[in-house]
Amino acid sequence: MWNGAVTIGALTVPVKVFTATQSHTVHFRELHASDGAPIEHRRVSSKSGREVSADKIVKGYETSPGHWVVLSDDEIRAVEQPRRKAIEIEHFVPADQVDPVHYDRAYYLGVGAGGRDAYATLAAAMQRTGRVGVGRVVLRSREQLVALRARDGVLRMSTMRFADELVAVDELEIEEPRRAPTPAEVEMARKLVDGLAGKWEPGKLHDSYQERLLGYLRARAKGKQPDLPEADEPDEETDDLLAALKASVAA
Repeated sequence: MWNGAVTIGALTVPVKVFTATQSHTVHFRELHASDGAPIEHRRVSSKSGREVSADKIVKGYETSPGHWVVLSDDEIRAVEQPRRKAIEIEHFVPADQVDPVHYDRAYYLGVGAGGRDAYATLAAAMQRTGRVGVGRVVLRSREQLVALRARDGVLRMSTMRFADELVAVDELEIEEPRRAPTPAEVEMARKLVDGLAGKWEPGKLHDSYQERLLGYLRARAKGKQPDLPEADEPDEETDDLLAALKASVAA
């Protein structure tokens, strides 16, 4: 993706940044039902109804209904003030203190030119302490909050959401429990959790929806009309929590 460095005070660790994920989502195109022609979306003025060329389009921010502040690309770049290509770590925190809800996109950091020793030392120290480095970096011309982690001798970086981007739990309409769980219910729930305990093996987890969808599309492409699967009937709801837990443990 790009070459840069991790900086921690006076320490500089050259790294290469790689995207750690890839999307396998099936994307559909909009087609004209009568002739199958792909549908195009054009930029049209909401006032005149006419198509507008790209060189006539500017960027604006609505400060109040109908009132806009227009900025040029140069103004936007000047405000962004992109820094050099460095992941600037500001502090280290215990990994278990970072709620996963803060994490966004994932990246791998490879060893940069001349940085093998520094990279290995930093990765080993982070693994030994179990801490996450929190800092900032400019990606795609925008400053991002990032978390740096180490596992199996490899540095990993995740972009993070700022606190004000998260919805506070107390703002949600989450009903409080009508009563406290009984000891018997908690014990049966524990047995259910223990019964499904296992090792984290992500390679065994597959996107079953995409597999079904692709299988259906391939069959249709061959001129076949496979039967559509019937929707599963939802389990009957019950107010007897303990009975439901016992049935789940038995299953």
